[in-house]
Amino acid sequence: MDNRQALGSWLSGPRAAAEDMGIDFGYPGRRLGMPQQGRGSMARFGRRLGAIALDWISCEVIAYGLITGGGDMNALADWTYVLFLALTLLTVGTVGFTPGKRIVGLRVLSEDGSRLGIGRVLLRTLLLALLIPALVRDRDGRGLHDRLARAVQVRI
Repeated sequence: MDNRQALGSWLSGPRAAAEDMGIDFGYPGRRLGMPQQGRGSMARFGRRLGAIALDWISCEVIAYGLITGGGDMNALADWTYVLFLALTLLTVGTVGFTPGKRIVGLRVLSEDGSRLGIGRVLLRTLLLALLIPALVRDRDGRGLHDRLARAVQVRI
């Protein structure tokens, strides 16, 4: 391997280098038996980010209008965070999606396609509260919080 090839593999990342060596990663969700596209396929990062943004904004509006009245901005941030976690815990635990996930067409399920139990929803929500586990993703695009709770976010 000459220097240009080594530099090119470094710039394109480890996945591209592995694919150049013949490793087939397939599409996100293939290892879990999910379809490549459409209903039941793995949710992509953009949709998941949009759902979280919608949920966060709605919690901020509620905290601003009903709880803090716009007076204390530190309290606004704290109440938004508490409301977001409560919203996530209650709605994912009961119907399998938050309002933001429903708007963008996502649902949280167990890896086997059934509903998540309350214990796994609680674990997932606590890990989501730490933020970092949600940003660390595996090759299927799942956040660490979903992987540890054995959950998947799918398109509906």
